[in-house]
Parts: sequence; C-alpha cells; structure tokens
Amino acid sequence: MTTVIKLQNRETESGTQIMQDDKPPSLGCIGWFIIIISVIFIIGLFPVTIFMCIKIVQEYERAVIFRLGRIVDRKPKGPGIFFVLPCTDTFRKVDLRTVSFDIPPQEILTKDSVTVSVDGVVYFRVCDPICSVANVTNADRSTRLLAQTTLRNVLGIKNLSELLSDREGISNSMQTALDEATGAWGIKVERVEIKDVKLPLQLQRAMAAEAEAAREARAKVIAAEGEMNASRALKEASLVIAESPSALQLRYLQTLNTIAAEKNSTIIFPLPIDIIQQFVSRRD
Repeated sequence: MTTVIKLQNRETESGTQIMQDDKPPSLGCIGWFIIIISVIFIIGLFPVTIFMCIKIVQEYERAVIFRLGRIVDRKPKGPGIFFVLPCTDTFRKVDLRTVSFDIPPQEILTKDSVTVSVDGVVYFRVCDPICSVANVTNADRSTRLLAQTTLRNVLGIKNLSELLSDREGISNSMQTALDEATGAWGIKVERVEIKDVKLPLQLQRAMAAEAEAAREARAKVIAAEGEMNASRALKEASLVIAESPSALQLRYLQTLNTIAAEKNSTIIFPLPIDIIQQFVSRRD
C-alpha cells in the first residue's frame, strides 16, 4: 500500500512538473524592465522602428521567437505578418517543406561477410519547429548523419540475397528507425529508398557464372523432357500405323509435299523392305 501511494505521489509530482514546464517562464523584474525600455524606444521613434518590428514569413515557413533568450508562447509564428521587439527579440525561420538528400555510398559488410557499396535517398520534413530549434543544434545535418549510421546498422544484419531482393523491407525498417530517433527533434521522416547496390567485380563474375550454369542445367532438363515426350508420341504414332498400314502411305505423301514446298533439287524415295524381300525370295 505504501508503494502504491509513493508511485502515485511520484506520478503527481511528474505531472505537475510537466504542467509547470508547459507554462511560459517568467522574465523577472530585469526582463520586464528591459522590455518596457524597448517599448518606450519603439514609441519614441515610431516612424522608423515600425519597419524594424514588422516581419513576414512565407506560407511554408514558421518563425520561432526568442525574447531575452526564452521562446515566446511555446508556439511558432506565421505564416504572414508578426511583430517583434527589436531590442529584446530574435527569431529563427524554419522551413516546413519536404527536404530530400542523398546518402553517400557506404561500404557495408553484410551478415554473410560480403562487402557491398550501398547508397540511398531520404525524404523528411520539420513537423515541430520549436523542437527542431530548441532540441538539436542542426536538425538537417543531424538527420543526414543519423541516416548514414542507420543504413549501416540495418544492412549489417542482412544477407546479400536479402539485400538484393528485399529492398522495400529494408527501406521500411530504416524509415521506422529514423522516425523514432528524430521524433524528439521535431523531424518526420516520410520516405527512405535504396538507390543502388554495387557489388565487387569478382563477385559479379561469380554470380554471372552461377546464373549461367543454372540456365544451362534448366535447358538440359527441358531438352530431356522434350525428348521423352517426343519418344512417347512416336510410340503412339507407331501403334496407330501398325493398326492401319495405309496411314504410313499417307505420312509418306505428306513428307513428299513438305519436301517439294522447299524447292529442293534432290528428293529421296524410301523403298519398303517388304518389296525387297519378295524379290529376294523369288531369286532363291
């Protein structure tokens, strides 16, 4: 019972702390004093300072405003016109459009100890401008470096056959890993694609020889099956001819027609052995 109460107290304290972090921080007396002086300065030089206070961001951009080093309202400004205090406020523009970059070719040792060179492309965008500015120094560069490391880690546990045949699964695994890692930076990884897999020249020759041998083996098997089917057909044809002797004469005439269609100068006439046997028997 005591443990449950302690856990509830910890949850309550953590929840209170989160709510307190979500509230805008107080600037203090000195901060408010500087802001008042800045406002007086703007009012005193109103025609000039109005151009220093008005800022514009495009439809695809957001502005993160820092007032005396603190983020204002925990919410980005834009698109359109917004106002800043020239003496106390600074802001950073964040582009929300999808960014694509090429992963440089990486020399990777696969699970079956084969060295390959793999490159890819990553598409990502900023979904939380506050986190992309406050939680990481350079979100774009950090995402690029993380993509290279993730490519090595994901492909290092794959065999060469899986690497060549399951590119879609590898892309999905990389996207999931990158999206989980960059979520705290306000980055959303939309798509990851494997562009090219370069194999060593010796390995290419070995795979080509293996494929050629496999094709020759299949060709021999197909030829053997054709010979077997042909022998069965000839056996059935011989049985039909044996039952009807006139079928042999028709086959002979059909063969002559085929030879004559090719316009050959020589035609071979087969002589039945039965006729020769009759002449030999009469001579004897």
